[in-house]
Amino acid sequence: MLVKSLLENKPRTIVTANPWTSIDEAMGLLIDHKIGCLPILDNSGKLVGIISDKDIFKKIYETKGEYHSLKVKDVMVTDLIVGLPDDDVTYIAGVMHKNWIRHVPIVEGERVTGLISLRDIVKEQAKNLEIENRYLDLYLGMRRDKSGDL
Repeated sequence: MLVKSLLENKPRTIVTANPWTSIDEAMGLLIDHKIGCLPILDNSGKLVGIISDKDIFKKIYETKGEYHSLKVKDVMVTDLIVGLPDDDVTYIAGVMHKNWIRHVPIVEGERVTGLISLRDIVKEQAKNLEIENRYLDLYLGMRRDKSGDL
């Protein structure tokens, strides 16, 4: 399955922040929207970073709680790993696994067009397994009906 097909089933609104957003505001966005990361866009809408709940949690620990004056630009990851709409979802899953990340922004040019999470991939795989199991059950049921046994 291609990333663009997976994105068709997701809400199109991508919650983002800018580099000058405070860490407190970023945490509020993550909590309010029940999400694990924020793509960071500059004033022109170009993807310049990403920040996750884990990045923030780590910074809170490192600063011994003195993080309130920090901005997203002080914590965000700028060495970005991105995907394309025509990438295979299995490839994206491999990239996530290899790099120990849970989210991959999907870009076209310099614009973020989607965000794939590990949860999205697991959900899609579970759906595919359920469909395969139904087909196998039907196939085995048909074989039993014809032969009387298996």
